[in-house]
Amino acid sequence: MTISPLHDAETLRQQKNLTQSQKRANSETREGVLVNNFIKDGTMSCPDINLNDTMDTLVISTNTKMPEKLYEKNFNANKSLIPVASVAVVVMSAIAGLSALICHSSKINLNINPLKRAPSTIRNVALNNEGDHALYRIIECPNYKTIQAGVGVFAMTAMAFMGKTFFDGFKEVWVKKKEAIIQKNLQDNLIAVETQSFSGKIQITRSMLSQKAIELSRYLNYEPQKKNGVETFKALMFKGKNKENSANMNFANTNGGKQNNFDYILLGLAAFAGIVGFGFMSLKLLTKSKGHLEKFIKNTYDEINVIVKNSSPETKNRDMKILENRFKILEAPKENIENALKPLDWADKDEFITRLSNDINRSTVEANANCGGGKTPKPAFYSHVNDYRAFLYNYLLDTENKQFKALFLGTTGLAAVSYGGKLVGDAIKEVQVKKLNAQTELNLQQRLVSTELKNFKSKKDSAIKPLMDEFYKQALAGKPKEELKVMADNILLEIKNGPPFVYS
Repeated sequence: MTISPLHDAETLRQQKNLTQSQKRANSETREGVLVNNFIKDGTMSCPDINLNDTMDTLVISTNTKMPEKLYEKNFNANKSLIPVASVAVVVMSAIAGLSALICHSSKINLNINPLKRAPSTIRNVALNNEGDHALYRIIECPNYKTIQAGVGVFAMTAMAFMGKTFFDGFKEVWVKKKEAIIQKNLQDNLIAVETQSFSGKIQITRSMLSQKAIELSRYLNYEPQKKNGVETFKALMFKGKNKENSANMNFANTNGGKQNNFDYILLGLAAFAGIVGFGFMSLKLLTKSKGHLEKFIKNTYDEINVIVKNSSPETKNRDMKILENRFKILEAPKENIENALKPLDWADKDEFITRLSNDINRSTVEANANCGGGKTPKPAFYSHVNDYRAFLYNYLLDTENKQFKALFLGTTGLAAVSYGGKLVGDAIKEVQVKKLNAQTELNLQQRLVSTELKNFKSKKDSAIKPLMDEFYKQALAGKPKEELKVMADNILLEIKNGPPFVYS
């Protein structure tokens, strides 16, 4: 048997919603039906009387060719290796490019301007976890308070972990139970859907049996009375074929291509108009922004002129900081700085201008020593903790501080309530999503019944059409009615028992 009982849409839908054991039993049942009906019972075999009787019984044509698609060869082994070779070449070219970049960086590092050189990095070890910080404090400064506070943090961590594990497990168990109920309800609701599909296929088979039986009976009961009987028989056959194809006559739409082309033109014109319009708007906004920027620069230089005019030895330090800030905001050239500071008679004016100009022209800045560490390539430690356990650590260091106690209880309670609320919310969300997904699946399967029936009808027609064509051909060739009757019987049997199959 070359037709698998697992490829029809109804079976695929059932398999999708069954457990592994149910899928196995379902598959074995279908395979047993095929073996019992078509192999053991001999339905697909026939008595070996002679080849003519066999061809009539099985409605075999004498000139049926294999489909052309069978002999198409689309696989090209050479082409399949192109992606592999391309990946290897691309990777090696990337490595070669990286090597060239390293070589180039080493070369430019020899003569680079110190003002443009990238700063050296300092290794910082950030203790962002309160457990790590507590352990570091115990090792760095082992005394009664740091040990007591560290042990308290470790105990709190263990309690939080065990509580989280318990409530996470409780949530998973609750969600699993709800999911089982949802799946049970889905299976119950899918019974009606599968019944619709099954009964629809049975009804299609019975309807085709009725139609073909009536049509074949007309040919078997036809008695030509005149010389033009053959022409009348052809007209009758043509009429029967027209009835078969009448359901497929409404799919062509001669105006669809023109309408689609017109829609594409309108869409293209609208897109082009939008691009031009937004481009013009962008240029207009950029021009307007340039005017605002020029106005800001002018106002800042006016402010600088006022500070320089009113500067005095008593306000020198303050004025120097303000001027430095304003010039850095403007990223002023050295010439503009010199022109603006001409009225000043500071003794260190030239030094100030040189330092300020160097800072403005420098490509990078150094990190603050408190964050970036020192100048030597040695590790620096600092702590930046964002953890509710930090308040427990602070409280255990100073248990007499009531504010530390309140902060610890408040943050711990808030963290517990927040996590519990999130856990409950996630559990309810998962259950609701599973319910909605089950309802969506049910709605989809209900809508797919009509598609499945159309698919079944189309495959049934494709299996019967060659047999009907052979019957028409033999009838026109003047085959005796007794032999046509055998062919008609087997066509009806093929409609009833042939593929695609329907299973209960």
